[in-house]
Amino acid sequence: MKFWRVALAVIVLAAAAPALATTPAPRLPKIPLHTEVTVEVNSHGQVVRVTSTKPCKVQSFNLQTFGNALQMWIRRPDGTAQVGLYRVTYDYDPKTQNVARHISVVKLGGDWGNKPGAATVMVEHARQQALEAQRREQEQSSKLPSLNDIRGGSPSPKPTLRPM
Repeated sequence: MKFWRVALAVIVLAAAAPALATTPAPRLPKIPLHTEVTVEVNSHGQVVRVTSTKPCKVQSFNLQTFGNALQMWIRRPDGTAQVGLYRVTYDYDPKTQNVARHISVVKLGGDWGNKPGAATVMVEHARQQALEAQRREQEQSSKLPSLNDIRGGSPSPKPTLRPM
């Protein structure tokens, strides 16, 4: 029984090896990177929106940190949240290839405390788009003629067996 498990594992690894060998390694920057993102946080701790950014020279890092900031929750260790304006800094260290994220308060309070978080809005927008696409597809398919109308209303011929 153990032999078959080992044999199966060898077969799976052998099949996956060419795919793994062709996957290129990510190209990581060789210089330190630093970005700052200022965000509004609602009463649940969700980021409502990004108010400003200080980008670095690497556009992909800027996009990743911006996207990360939009999906963040900023809460205290006890799980409570404080409405406010926060600064989030991202520092990439090329030696360790790690990104450190630090959060600091810019100003507490704000009129966005009851607004939905940015990630919630994005998910709801995507859901609405999917529903709209589904509605359009159903509408289009309801306008198509039936298969019987296309074939002329006659039943399809049945196969007959012929002697050999």
